[in-house]
Amino acid sequence: MSRENSSPLIIDVRDLEHRPGTMRRLEKVVPAPKDFGNALIGAPEGSDIELDLRLESVHDGILVSGTAAVDIHGECSRCLDPIDYDLDVDVQELYLFDAATAGGEDVEDDQMYEVQDETLDLEPMLRDAVITQLPFQPVCREDCQGLCAQCGARLEDDPGHHHEVLDPRWSALSGLLEQDTSEKTTDTREER
Repeated sequence: MSRENSSPLIIDVRDLEHRPGTMRRLEKVVPAPKDFGNALIGAPEGSDIELDLRLESVHDGILVSGTAAVDIHGECSRCLDPIDYDLDVDVQELYLFDAATAGGEDVEDDQMYEVQDETLDLEPMLRDAVITQLPFQPVCREDCQGLCAQCGARLEDDPGHHHEVLDPRWSALSGLLEQDTSEKTTDTREER
């Protein structure tokens, strides 16, 4: 199985390689790869990612620029209600023909994208662009009150909801206080 057939996000660029000044548009809908998001929100696997990209051959590589439109699905981190919205992300990255000579020893390999076997793998670039735009703790509304930490009741449905919470460290003293008020003893002392 060749590299270009292994994923719809791997694009053949043999017509652009080492031809500075040539350009091609790429308008394509591709399925979202697995784990395309964070723990609470992201693009479901197989959902559509609409690519509208321009591939330009330059002296050092191929410049990929344009937009990616992704359907985002997740849940509110406070109340667990579903969250759905469309996210449009601008992308612009240079895929180098030879990353080893262009970056030198000081640049980490994982920070650069590279043209490999006359193809571009768009998945790492899209992951970097889309996932960094996702909220770490998504909320359905900024004023979402969430769920009760004690019983899980929706605080939006019952705004006055609360529980009497006593600190267990004071429980022994509260028992003494109750005992003291119920006995009401008087202490009489004899004087000499």
